[in-house]
Formats: sequence, C-alpha cells, structure tokens
Amino acid sequence: MFSSKNSIRNESLLHILELRHRIIADNIANAETPGYKVKSVVFQEELEKMINREDEESVRLKRTHEKHLPHGTESSAIPYKVVEHNHTVMNNNLNNVDIDKEMANLASNQLSYNYMIDRVSGHYNKYKKLFADLK
Repeated sequence: MFSSKNSIRNESLLHILELRHRIIADNIANAETPGYKVKSVVFQEELEKMINREDEESVRLKRTHEKHLPHGTESSAIPYKVVEHNHTVMNNNLNNVDIDKEMANLASNQLSYNYMIDRVSGHYNKYKKLFADLK
C-alpha cells in the first residue's frame, strides 16, 4: 500500500545486506577451519543494471533448491548470488580467509546497512507524519 519502486528496492537491498553480514560473520568464524573457502554475496552489478534499466519490469528470484536462499528472499527485487571463492589459498591448511579483509568488509557492510535502515525507515516515517497531521 505504501510501497514504491524505490522502497521495494531499498527493502530488498536491506535484506541482501543482512545476508552479507551473516556470510562475512561465517567467514570470520571459519578463519581457522581447514579447507574453508571464503564466500561473498554478489549483487552490485545487477543492482546497477536495475537502476539504469529503462523498463519498469521487476526481476524476481526463483529458488532452485530449498537450501539455496534464506526465507523471504524469493521476492527480492534485486537478484543476488552467494559465491564461494575457491581460487586462492591463504594458509597451509588450504583456508583462504583473510581476517583483516573480512573485518574491513564487515565494517563497510555495517555502514551500508545503517544507511539503508535510515532510508527505509524514513520512507515509512513520511507516511506516519502525514497520517498524524491528518488527525
């Protein structure tokens, strides 16, 4: 009812940033796990295409396996994927987690998440104020 194209995209981005946080936390937690490979969430390229696209047709994700995507992302307006990076090795135990890089990614993701929280809550606060003024 109060959703716009931008608010839907912002809410989808918020869900993706939440997923990214969990993936980064998993990477950090497995920094010493032998054979663990870093994972990341890739969506920036698709988001850029979506923003620059002239037509207004939204893109929907389809789940191909029940464990591929967390609950609630089937209707994400922004396509994304979780990628495992197998091409590098960081330690003798075949693990490729760079803890400094992951901590920097976590901090950056937190800033993006906080920004999107402000955007999404600001959208709904407009309506809250509008209805309060109507009373």
